[in-house]
Amino acid sequence: MPVTLATIRAVNGLTTRWSDTVTGNGTAFSALGVWPLLALLADGAGGPARTELAEAVGLPPERSAGAARELLGALRTVRGLDSALGVWTRRTLELREEWAAGLPAHAHGVLTGDPATDRRALDGWAAERTGGLIERMPVSVRDDPELVLASALVLRTDWLRPFRDFLMLPETGPWQDRELLGLYRTSTLLDRIGVADTPHGRVTELKVLGDTAVDVHLLLGEEHMTPGQVLGAGVGILDRRRPVLSGLHFPYGEPGPGVSVVKLRTARPQPPTLAVSTAAFEVRAQHDLLELDRLFGLGSARDTTRGHFPGVSDFPPAVGSARQSVLARFTATGFRAAAVTAVAAAPGGVPALRWTTTRIRAAFDRPFGFLAVHRHSRLVVASGWVTDPEVYPREAAMPTEEL
Repeated sequence: MPVTLATIRAVNGLTTRWSDTVTGNGTAFSALGVWPLLALLADGAGGPARTELAEAVGLPPERSAGAARELLGALRTVRGLDSALGVWTRRTLELREEWAAGLPAHAHGVLTGDPATDRRALDGWAAERTGGLIERMPVSVRDDPELVLASALVLRTDWLRPFRDFLMLPETGPWQDRELLGLYRTSTLLDRIGVADTPHGRVTELKVLGDTAVDVHLLLGEEHMTPGQVLGAGVGILDRRRPVLSGLHFPYGEPGPGVSVVKLRTARPQPPTLAVSTAAFEVRAQHDLLELDRLFGLGSARDTTRGHFPGVSDFPPAVGSARQSVLARFTATGFRAAAVTAVAAAPGGVPALRWTTTRIRAAFDRPFGFLAVHRHSRLVVASGWVTDPEVYPREAAMPTEEL
């Protein structure tokens, strides 16, 4: 994905700053969905709005539109990731040719002024571009907008190695004694897990690789750490600003949150293994970006007594609303059922335990963060914080294997 390092750092920087606003509630968000819109607006803005948007975007305004176009083009080359940009205007609002030329082909639609008609058109676009995952455009049409600028992202990746379902019963923490839909798997790839030291505490990172170029990184911090500190550490690891101790070099004991390393006696030679348990989750969230107008550089642009985007139109509009709807789903098979069959073979006697091996156990059994990351560029596609995982379905058969 040929995107400049400056653009990737700008998008990931917005992810970090947005993470700082996350409270203890479960949520999901995509800075990647917001950033191109802010960049295009910055290019057409004037006055204080231009300065504020440039700060939020992290690039000079004169470079922002080009970077947004480059990024949107590059996203179309990523397997499993679909993106789209759309702009709708009232018939009476003419876009400046220079600004409109930077929009993708066929991206421009017309607002009729009839709320029902416009709602159907906008919702239809959102549902079509996301495969029905998001069914409504998160914007009001009853306020008779002059212009709507929107982006859509949809990500699908299946795990290279699926998990198995089990009944997770956390013994401590916020999820104590809850019956959760747990996910479990083992691997001999110890470098999939690591622990980073940060100024706020240690963070355990688990990489779950997808069959596209997108992976999901699960992040578990120390119990006193805030969601923003944990997610920020995850972005710091991606940017190589945080050194990581790989599972290949873990000492015995508890090298990181949720991690234990033990020596086991075995009946035959076995390589060291990594045993991971986590919780399935689905997170839906709605964000009013104007509640964080300083973060997104929309403070001055909210002033509807004057226009702020002379580079967009001769009749420059102001920002009336800005929202995002997000869904994130983590299952045994991928990021967005599964029958488990267990065959138990009774041993023919008590084996001689002549060998030893190392077992790393990692349990994500209390609130944790996640980053969906493009593997090669390290661009963060979506992020979130999990506080309300999936409940174990009572009609399901309990796995007999002891985890």
